[in-house]
Amino acid sequence: MDAASQQKILGYFIEEAKEHLETLEQGILELSEVVNDTERVNELFRAAHSVKGGAAMLGYTSIQKTAHRLEDAFKIFKDHHIAVDETLKSLFLSAYDVLQELLEKLQSPFGLQEEEIGKIMAEADPQFSELQSYLDRLVSSPLEPERVLPQKPPAMPVAPAAPVATPPRVAAPGDPAFGKQIRELLRQMLSLFRQEATPEQRQKLQKLCIELAKLNKKAKPWQQVLKASHKAIANPAHSFQTLAPIVIKGIKEAADLLEQKAPEKIIIPTDLKNLAIAQLPYILIPTEPKEAAQILNRAFSEAQLAQLVQALKHRA
Repeated sequence: MDAASQQKILGYFIEEAKEHLETLEQGILELSEVVNDTERVNELFRAAHSVKGGAAMLGYTSIQKTAHRLEDAFKIFKDHHIAVDETLKSLFLSAYDVLQELLEKLQSPFGLQEEEIGKIMAEADPQFSELQSYLDRLVSSPLEPERVLPQKPPAMPVAPAAPVATPPRVAAPGDPAFGKQIRELLRQMLSLFRQEATPEQRQKLQKLCIELAKLNKKAKPWQQVLKASHKAIANPAHSFQTLAPIVIKGIKEAADLLEQKAPEKIIIPTDLKNLAIAQLPYILIPTEPKEAAQILNRAFSEAQLAQLVQALKHRA
């Protein structure tokens, strides 16, 4: 097969994989509802299976292995009834991010590089292990419906059960309650950003990203901003001081456009996009020279500062 034909087949695979990624992302964001719908569970399973098969045919082992891991995770929903919580959603999103990153690298000008593959897969192993362990824990939980033993009726009459609380209504954009919900979630996010940057706090922030995404499941640009925020927060290389202004501003601007009923105008801010894909720490440099110098002095060693000075001189 000539190079042109191979490139055409690769293009078909990437386009098809993008569609499957959309299915996977939307399904994970709506996982609480999906697990109660056999057809939608099968849809997620088939999407991961299709990516796995296409990658295997073209010889992209890393993509094949990652899609297979997701496929195995979704298979658990076919065999067990599991109560989905925000932790499980967050773990699935982190696993999904691995597959998305590999596909993004594949369609980049340089393609999938061996060095990049090794690093991505090494970082993915503990993420998938954590996902699998959490799923195993939920499967073996005594709260699983089929494992709950029937109880004998009480001997004495009991008072009627209290009515089940109605879950909070998700307001539509343009509804005054929508802005109120956004502001409340952003206040919670800001409060967490002011605390120590522990893995637990990052997980809480990721859960808030998921809650915000639920406020409008149909606006794809809104979903993309929240997904970029989720991914940026997950990177331990980024401090809360760096993340807070970029994430909060990006979400707030997107929310304003939703309220104005202009979701098509939402874009992922460049700073937020860079945080989502950066592998190294990301540093915000103020325009005031003295403040910038203080930040650089804290962030770089003397040798690195010397290299930076030389680079700036060369540019000048």
